Amino acid sequence: MLAEYMPIISLVISISVVMVISPGQDFAIITRNSLLYSRRSGVIGAFGIFCAIWLHVAYSLAGIALIISQTEVLYNLIKYAGAAYLIFLGIKCLLSKKDVEKSEGTLNKSVITNAAAFRAGFISNALNPKTTLFFLSIFTQVVTPETPYSVQFLFGFIIAIAHLIWFCIVAFFFSSQRLANKIFSVKVWIERVMGVCLCLLAAKLIYL
Repeated sequence: MLAEYMPIISLVISISVVMVISPGQDFAIITRNSLLYSRRSGVIGAFGIFCAIWLHVAYSLAGIALIISQTEVLYNLIKYAGAAYLIFLGIKCLLSKKDVEKSEGTLNKSVITNAAAFRAGFISNALNPKTTLFFLSIFTQVVTPETPYSVQFLFGFIIAIAHLIWFCIVAFFFSSQRLANKIFSVKVWIERVMGVCLCLLAAKLIYL
């Protein structure tokens, strides 16, 4: 059965790769958590994004994707909620204070709970209009009423795994101790720049 859907599966894989590596709010959140907190928080945030993808899969399989695509108010509600969350995180970054502790030549990073790291990744993706649009295009254009649920589930799995792998890579890169030591003296300014970026992303969502 899968053989007849291989062209579509290949298309979904290709689009997923391009989508996941394009910079956006998920990338900003994982970069921020990894750079300012820890590798663990970045990876946990990546799992938050992974789980949020299944939320998109669930409403797509339930047919709600079609309702969202045809209801401007509902789509705008998702968009503005995502923008509000980005503004909230951006303001937190802008109000950050300079760390003064550094021991044994390594950076003492700020602390974030596992729950907070997971929540940041989950909410970022769940309220990410780019991801919503992606699922709307996949499940209203590529998927047909004749497409088996197993194949639709496979589409979701491909998209979720692509996100998990990419953002784990991002977390490992931006949490390296060598990089952390180099940015220690300008950490507060990096956090403020991240805050500005998050607010600009929010503005982009609002005027999208």
